[in-house]
Amino acid sequence: MAKAKRAIKKKHPARRVAKRASAKPAELKYIPWSSVALEDLNPLLQRQFIVGQDMMLARVLLKKGCVVPEHSHHNEQITYILEGALKFWIDGKEIVVNTGEVLAIPPHMPHKAEALADTVDLDVFNPPRADWIAKTDKYLRGRK
Repeated sequence: MAKAKRAIKKKHPARRVAKRASAKPAELKYIPWSSVALEDLNPLLQRQFIVGQDMMLARVLLKKGCVVPEHSHHNEQITYILEGALKFWIDGKEIVVNTGEVLAIPPHMPHKAEALADTVDLDVFNPPRADWIAKTDKYLRGRK
């Protein structure tokens, strides 16, 4: 058996992780939400976000009735509802995501959401949302 394992190792050497030539080394971050500025996007929508090397974590606060207009992005998105509920229109379906539930949205899939109650959600994006970082996400700003 030992010979078989050695033979497998010889045929399939350990994979090496490719390093990005221009990427900075990852750094450890400890960030309390209380230290992250709360950004007012419109009267019913606020957010905070933290950007890692390859991911973004956003804490989004939506008042009841807040509508996030239909949009899509090249980022994969995972939404976890901490409090409240969001109704999504996505992939030809209406899906209500309640407290403690998760919705995984593939890249490039158009989606719209409405807060059915005051809601706090965590959104994870990969890669980070460049439009949020640059504040060019006009579809979220100045609306209800």
